Amino acid sequence: QVQLVESGGGLVQPGGSLRLSCAASGSIFSIDPMGWYRQAPGKQRELVATVTFGGTTNYADSVKGRFTISRDNAKNTYLQMNNLNPEDTAVYYCNARRLQYDSGVGSVRAFDFWGQGTQVTVSS
Repeated sequence: QVQLVESGGGLVQPGGSLRLSCAASGSIFSIDPMGWYRQAPGKQRELVATVTFGGTTNYADSVKGRFTISRDNAKNTYLQMNNLNPEDTAVYYCNARRLQYDSGVGSVRAFDFWGQGTQVTVSS
């Protein structure tokens, strides 16, 4: 199984910055992409950003130009969050996706692994 541990959350003022980290361990083969999701009170969990092992990134429109996702060779994934606003307040989750071909149905299945989450609060 894949284990994911997030860190770096906290309380910041509007306009401030945070850097979230995700450490992956366990059976990490065939994991692609890595990503960050967030869930605010009363809202659905939403995608923030993803990064493939080939370096392709995707961002939610709400964070483009402010957040940067990256990864290193130690299987760590980061989310640099700049110019934070109160709407960014949420629990942020690290995500790892594994794709596996199912010969029984002749298609690819996706398996998602999640960290425990780290709270980000943006408030004056």
